[in-house]
Amino acid sequence: MMHTERTIEEILGRLVGFDTTSRNSNLPLIDWVDAWLQQFGVQGERVFNADGNKANFYATIGPADQPGYILSGHTDTVPVDGQNWLTDPYTLTRQGDQLFGRGTVDMKGFLACCLSRVPQLVAADLKAPVHLAFSYDEEVGCQGVPGLLEVLCDRPVKPKACFVGEPSSMEVVVAHKAKQSYRAEFTGLACHSSQAPHGVNAVSYAARLVQFVDSVAIRLGEGVQGELYDVPVSTAHVGVMRGGTALNIVPERAVVDFEFRVLPTEDIDVVAAEVAYFAASLDAEMKQRNPDCGVQLSRISAFPGLDTDPEAEVVRLACQLADDPKLKKVAYGTEAGLFSTRLGVPTVVVGPGSINQAHKPNEFVDIEQLERCGAFVDRLLEHCRG
Repeated sequence: MMHTERTIEEILGRLVGFDTTSRNSNLPLIDWVDAWLQQFGVQGERVFNADGNKANFYATIGPADQPGYILSGHTDTVPVDGQNWLTDPYTLTRQGDQLFGRGTVDMKGFLACCLSRVPQLVAADLKAPVHLAFSYDEEVGCQGVPGLLEVLCDRPVKPKACFVGEPSSMEVVVAHKAKQSYRAEFTGLACHSSQAPHGVNAVSYAARLVQFVDSVAIRLGEGVQGELYDVPVSTAHVGVMRGGTALNIVPERAVVDFEFRVLPTEDIDVVAAEVAYFAASLDAEMKQRNPDCGVQLSRISAFPGLDTDPEAEVVRLACQLADDPKLKKVAYGTEAGLFSTRLGVPTVVVGPGSINQAHKPNEFVDIEQLERCGAFVDRLLEHCRG
């Protein structure tokens, strides 16, 4: 409990107090983490974004010339805009055995557990290092961590394994879906609605794309099923549709945002190409009516799926560290697929709290989950002693 109280009072409360919504800089939080580590003699490094207002952070505790283990988490959070919070989302609030605040479960609770063990990691005679990898812009499509991975790929020593601390109720996640998200922008031709045949209705064409994406979703839902997944099929989803200004105006503009989440055993590019082909057919039809009209399709974000062999050494070790033999696969995405594919490091997801609490108003993490996560890091420390 001493460790848990330190995690809560000295660290998690501070991390929650930083508004690191993805639209904001995460540098104040990174500055605080850097200062926390420096008091124990740990030097970190930063990999900045192009604007210099956000950074990934990477620190190594133990012998850097030996292969070790990455504890990975993101520092950004989703917005609280429009959500009905009963407490200040940026003030950690304890109610019974639960801790409320934005990011408590996704995923500052994990970061706090890792940071709380730094004094013990520094004092230990580690034979294998523990690396802390804290990223930015995960919530907007895993856009930050690739810059860090590019740097790590050039290092002479590759880590043995990576543990991504997304909320999994401290169960070991061996697979998750790949995701691609897109925006289709429709340019039509406005006119008075009484003259509708003389215009090109951007909303009507956008609606046809929405209908097509829905048809893909139905087909995917009837397709291949993945074992152990909470949502066992690939999915397609339209999240945003905007267009039109007034009922008596044929709309000139419309926007549709949609996504695919595909089992890692299937090819997400094939699904995306199918919708892109349909969008191109709409574009040609609109241009035939007026050459200034059409559809512009662009990809917003993408990350690969995770598909770690359940018999892999990283899975066996993760189950030992978590003291839980249960494995699962999940529909939500993480940076784990990037660590696995781009860095080539065996990776699993295991972290405190339930994904059911993420992104919601009154987000919380159970204190018992933080205790379990802290014990995970403690066992990793003992494992790295050799």
